[in-house]
Amino acid sequence: MITLGQKEFFSGINQIKFEGLESDNPMAFRWYDENRVVGGKTMKDHLRFACAYWHSFVGNGGDPFGGPTHVFPWDAKADAVERAKDKMDAAFEFITKMNIPYYCFHDVDVVDYGDDINENDRRLQALVDYAKQKQAESGVKLLWGTANLFSHKRYMNGAATNPDFHVLAHGAAQVKAALDATIALGGENYVFWGGREGYMSLLNTNMKREQEHLAKFLHTAKDYARKQGFKGTFFIEPKPCEPTKHQYDYDAATVSGFLQKYDLLGDFKLNLEVNHATLAGHSFQHELQVAADSGLLGSIDANRGDLQNGWDTDQFPTDINEITESMLIILQAGGFQGGGINFDAKIRRNSTDPADLFYAHIGGMDTFARGLITADNILQKSDFTKVRTDRYASYDSGKGKEFEEGKLSLEDLREYAIQQGEPAAISGRQEYLENTINRYI
Repeated sequence: MITLGQKEFFSGINQIKFEGLESDNPMAFRWYDENRVVGGKTMKDHLRFACAYWHSFVGNGGDPFGGPTHVFPWDAKADAVERAKDKMDAAFEFITKMNIPYYCFHDVDVVDYGDDINENDRRLQALVDYAKQKQAESGVKLLWGTANLFSHKRYMNGAATNPDFHVLAHGAAQVKAALDATIALGGENYVFWGGREGYMSLLNTNMKREQEHLAKFLHTAKDYARKQGFKGTFFIEPKPCEPTKHQYDYDAATVSGFLQKYDLLGDFKLNLEVNHATLAGHSFQHELQVAADSGLLGSIDANRGDLQNGWDTDQFPTDINEITESMLIILQAGGFQGGGINFDAKIRRNSTDPADLFYAHIGGMDTFARGLITADNILQKSDFTKVRTDRYASYDSGKGKEFEEGKLSLEDLREYAIQQGEPAAISGRQEYLENTINRYI
């Protein structure tokens, strides 16, 4: 979306369109046809793609061993608000050329923050007013907003879990402004990610008290948002470590237990990230299944790690097997509860052409579209679900059913084992199911 007189930041790149499998055009979708109906819904409604404001328009390619390699033309102006408006022009130009229906942001990515709360609020409000115009002109919507409570030096020991109440109050002020911005922009959800809500050493940490403070902080923020009329869902995004040694939102199961313990289940669900799952020693499919089984599958951040690197590399998703297996779980769970697929991924340090950002998103969107089509075909045309159902058939009748209904004592189970003798070996048919997925891919 480029208005009259506005600079074009991605010149020479036109609207990205669906051209199908016969196309050799690298600037076109081969699989993602937003209007194609799969399993009773359009691809657009199934996938609900979102662009991550931070990686795409703020991430500069810098790493612990070297400075920025991406020099953005929208970062030229001296005034923070005017510079941020140029960045938003670039963002909406890219998002609309990609035909992505949503975006997500951290507050400090929308506009640079300083140390003055009132000045930060003024800057953010100016960009909220500008974003309202951009959304109205383009039809792009806000999937979720969030506050960055981990980058500033004041948050070196966390925000909601900081041992210093003064720091917690600063975090609350920042969350209030981010919530106000999300509500004003019609954001459908709000995310909390505890980047430093954890500990580096238990020697100086009161873990019980910190987790109680985190729960109280979440309740306080939730109550404020509801009072302001926010109807959306709050998400917690699990991650086991990095930058802290141990984070309290370690994985899906940990967060599920936390939400239950502190009476937050009614308002909160999970936003799961692929690379965070692998850092926790899980597959992404595992995390999805844990969330789905708990009724907490809210949204996902799509990316991948590197098998040779043990940290959060945030690369764009390209593994069709992983995404197909993931879409099987998402489809069987009935889809996302409020969220969608946010590309929390960044182009590589040496990917320095403006076109690289397009190639990355095209590849990611096509991978998920292909995974969706493949997963639906597997569910509709193969015996995939039957194999798993049959594996548990012994619980569908007789003594197995009585056990599930709580009708058998330990003595009853012992007597049954004696009567039936040694169980037969029953194959799990893992290789067969793996081949089924590859066949449909």
